[in-house]
Amino acid sequence: MRIAYLTGEYPRVTDTFIQREVIGLREMGVDVHTFSIRRTDDTHMVGEEQKQERDRTFYILPPHPVKLLFAHVNLLLACPKKYLQAIALAWSTSQPGFKGGLYQIFYFLEAGILAQQIKARNIAHLHNHIAEASGTVAMIAAEMGGFTYSFTLHGAYIFFRPYQWRLDEKIKRALFVTCISHFARSQGMIFAPPEKWHRMHIVHCGIDPTLFQPVTHKGLGKRLLFVGRLAAAKGLPILLSSLVTLRKKHPDILLTVVGDGAERGQLEKMTAQLGLTENVNYVGSKSQAEVRDYLQQTDIFVMSSFAEGLPVVLMEAMAAGVPVVAPQIAGISELVENGVNGYLVPPGDSVSLTHSIELLLNNPEIRVAFGTQGRDKVETDFNIRNEVSWLHQLMNSALQGDIEPIRPNYKPEQVALNSNLVPEHLLSS
Repeated sequence: MRIAYLTGEYPRVTDTFIQREVIGLREMGVDVHTFSIRRTDDTHMVGEEQKQERDRTFYILPPHPVKLLFAHVNLLLACPKKYLQAIALAWSTSQPGFKGGLYQIFYFLEAGILAQQIKARNIAHLHNHIAEASGTVAMIAAEMGGFTYSFTLHGAYIFFRPYQWRLDEKIKRALFVTCISHFARSQGMIFAPPEKWHRMHIVHCGIDPTLFQPVTHKGLGKRLLFVGRLAAAKGLPILLSSLVTLRKKHPDILLTVVGDGAERGQLEKMTAQLGLTENVNYVGSKSQAEVRDYLQQTDIFVMSSFAEGLPVVLMEAMAAGVPVVAPQIAGISELVENGVNGYLVPPGDSVSLTHSIELLLNNPEIRVAFGTQGRDKVETDFNIRNEVSWLHQLMNSALQGDIEPIRPNYKPEQVALNSNLVPEHLLSS
């Protein structure tokens, strides 16, 4: 099977799950050709795996004028009907206003380059990750080139502007849609007619648990870890506010912040204003191997986001036996079972966040129990090998005309929605 993978920018340090998926499919014998709208800059090249993927990826931008013209003329002459249908599709799905129309012209031109490359390489199917702008390019390219396409529905950002990004049309035209969580699937179902729901399948982003050595928990904890983009949606000011309170009882508490982004300068300034300079360490973006090392040196993984899909970094922390505290938003409760393998807190609530962190700092028994249960959860339900195997089966079935394959060993998800309580047997120990 020869397929194409497309996303807006590949490979990025924040999208390692896509790299794992691509590599996993290649290990199963799939000939995966990676395409990206933009070339990834050197700030994302934090490991050898990123460098290797960048070297083998075709980048659409910046386009060579002659090659751009050749691609579109060739597609027009090869099948005028499909080309004109692609124009009609681009027009009908354009975002409103002059700016929206201008961007749609760019997406159409990019789609021509992509479609020509896919046809030249004799690729039968295109799969897209991140369904906003690159999803539009994928949809138009499939129409222009006469091949099938599918996409992975992540969230949360596309659900902020689903009509602008024409999520309804993308689901309608896709051969199938993979959804990273039941939450993502349910939100997509809002914009899809019921007869299309059976084309929407759960395929988790996954990790390889064998890469993570379980952490040993003893005594009082003091080391917290955050990994992610330094952006407003991550809610780091809420976590800093919690640290101010926690430091009163735990003066040596230390939060390590792994990641970078537009908000870093502002967050560092806020950290200084709160008097937390000695308690917070911003270390920038790190490779996958370096993140695993940081997990080995932490007591609690903390997340304070306002918007998420189903964060892979939570899976990594749980695979390392590190207890997690995370907001109860989107699909997170499908991974973190409150009071079983971590704590879920209301988003934006620094009081609940503080309370949960303190419980874990003071109770190594709970950290051990949550760490053990967390690793078991990831090994069972979020193992990349199982997820890629299922995706491979799904693609094969869809391309052969069967759009309702049954997932092996499927069981209904057990999502814990109980309140934020400490397990009684651990408090009494």
